[in-house]
Parts: sequence; C-alpha cells; structure tokens
Amino acid sequence: MRAFTITAFVLALLLGVGANRPALAQGQFDAAITVNDRVITRYELAQRIRLLEVFRTPGDLNRIARDALIEDRLKEQELDRVGLRLSDAALAAAVDDFASRADMTADQFARMLAQNGVDRVTLEDFVRVGVSWRDYVRSRFNRQVTVTDADIDRALARQGTGAAGIEVLLSEIIIAAPPERAAEAQRVAGQIAQMRSFAAFEDAARQVSALPSRDNGGRLGWLPIDNYPPQLQNLLLGLRPGEVTQPIDIPNGIALFQMRAVREGARRTQTPASIAYATYAIPGGQTPAARAAAQDIVDRLDTCDDLYGVARNQPPEMLQRADLPPQDIPGDIALELAQLDPGEISLNLTRDNGQTLVLLMLCGRTAVGQQGLDREAVRNQIRSQRLAGLANALVADLQAAATITQR
Repeated sequence: MRAFTITAFVLALLLGVGANRPALAQGQFDAAITVNDRVITRYELAQRIRLLEVFRTPGDLNRIARDALIEDRLKEQELDRVGLRLSDAALAAAVDDFASRADMTADQFARMLAQNGVDRVTLEDFVRVGVSWRDYVRSRFNRQVTVTDADIDRALARQGTGAAGIEVLLSEIIIAAPPERAAEAQRVAGQIAQMRSFAAFEDAARQVSALPSRDNGGRLGWLPIDNYPPQLQNLLLGLRPGEVTQPIDIPNGIALFQMRAVREGARRTQTPASIAYATYAIPGGQTPAARAAAQDIVDRLDTCDDLYGVARNQPPEMLQRADLPPQDIPGDIALELAQLDPGEISLNLTRDNGQTLVLLMLCGRTAVGQQGLDREAVRNQIRSQRLAGLANALVADLQAAATITQR
C-alpha cells in the first residue's frame, strides 16, 4: 500500500461511526459504551481503532477511539434534534472528496481500507458525521464569528527585520490604591520613588506590592523596551541602574519601576503598530474561589479564540477583545501585556473595586508593513479556528449533560 499522509484532514473531520454492520461473531454486537440511549458496540470500537491504525494516528488508540465515538454519538443526537440529514448524493460526493486527498477514488480508498480490516460502511459513517457536524456548526455559529483586518494582520505577523532592539531589566511594585486608601498609597509610593538600593526596593515590593512578583522582590526578566507603553519607554530609558520612576497612576493603583540594567537585544524586534488582547471577567476578585475558577479556564486556553467557547451564552460584557495602538491601551493593562508573549495570560488585575478578577490574554502584536500575502485564505483559516472553538464548547456542554457508561 502506498504511504500517504492523512492525519490532518482526518482530525479536521470530526470522527463518527454509525450502527449498521454486517453479521458478526457472537459478542461483537455487545455494548462497549452507552451514550444516553445510544449504544456503541464492540465492533464499532474495533473498527475505529483499525481506522486510526490505517491513518497512523499516534497515542493510545483505544482511548482515542472511545473518546471520539462518544463525541460522535453526542453529535448525532444534536443533529437528530435539529433534523439535519446528509443526502445520499451529498454523502457520495463527500466520500469522493475524502478519498481524493489520498490521491484515490472512493472505490480505491474503500478497497484499501477493506484490505486493512475496515468496512465501507465504517468509512461512510465516518464521513457522514464529520461533514454533517461541520455544516451544522457553520449554520449555527457563523454569525457569531467576525474576522477583522487586524486579526489577519496579526496572523501574518512574522519575526521583525529591523535593527536589534533595546531590552530592559526592571523590578516592579504595584500598590493597590482604591479611593479609600489613595492618600496612604501615594505617601508610600513617594517614599519608594526616592530609593536607590536594589535591596530596599525588593523589601518594599515584598511588603506592599499587589502583584505575585512581590514574592521575588518585584524582579522581572529581560523584556524589549517596545513591549512597554510608548509614554513609559522614554521614562524608563532615562533611568540609571538603581533609580526608580516617579509614581505612575493606573486604575485603582500606583506603579513604580526600578531600573536594574539595559542591554541591546539579542533578537530583532519591531515596534508594534497595534496590540490585540482579550479580557474575561470573573466574579470574586482575588479570592481563592475566583482564582481557582480562573485557573480552570486558563488550563483550557491555547489562543484568544478559545475564549469564545468559554463565554458562550454569557452576557457580552464578560468577554472583551481589543486591538489598539499601544498608546491607547489602559495603563494597567499595558503594563501587564508588556510582560506577556502571545497566548500568555495574566491574572493580576481586578475591576469593580477588586470585586472582579480580570483574565487578561495577549492575542498578538502587529508590526508595521505586513503586505503581500493571501489575506482571504488567512481570513478563512481564522474563521475556521473560531468556529472550531465554539463547536468544541458545544460538545463539552453536550457531554456534561449526557449519561455515559463504559464497559
């Protein structure tokens, strides 16, 4: 059998197998898994494992097959609920398209699978659920997904080609300053601004800083100066080692930075034309319960697009996305973003006088002068990624509400 690569488009088709099967030996029709009132037989499980073997899927194939078949039953249940059916003609066309990606006709592909112990009905059901689910997701969620030119610019971002940039090594202190404590916070900040000792600043950070970096004496790692808000860059570069900025007002707080060192960057950078980020509001502020809820969300995130699934069916103000020139970003958010790479998350900020925890995620930095690539193809790719996030969230909801028994 000629080797071919098929894993990518197999994963893109969300796997599915139906229940019609030829006569088999006693016991193969026994239930291996029950999903609500729908049975997955031992034969179907064995067929899925064989299919994964043919596609050279890595990992624990028994577990992968079980998880995929459970999801398929949930999808089939939802498709039945909305009355979505794939016609015989549409299924035949979909199977033809599937086989063509391996440079085969549908009949050739079916024969190859049969030689490896996979029957044609398995192939047809595999394709039927994947295509039907894809069409359903598009019809249900398409209006919820908007891809802007700025989204495309970020996706096209590449490593900068300018001169090596300047990097700074800072220490930070953020003093919480709600209205009732503003005067005292200003007094303490004024004292810290006069410090010139690294040890004194670190002691102050451990005592008064509201950020987790206080446990490290407020010390930050090397960061490009361009990561910081433009209005702060000249101020920082004007400091000599040991010197501290004057107090910088941010929402409900005061920021101070101590310069530890400056160097020419080891990597080339470009000043971003805009910075895209997302915020998600979590009630409870910095309480243990709110932090635990936030960490549960963080564990499910890879990109900002994943937040669409988290915020689905919630008030729109819970999730906010912005794409702004650096100088237009609120000060406390800008300072947090300076320390993040795309896809990284901060849980340091709050709103509503500390009653709401802000999950802040950096989506990307867009450099100036990105032209000449296939923007429409990128737009379609981003749309597909966001639809996939919403679809995954829907499957998770269906699974949470289902009764699943495995044997």
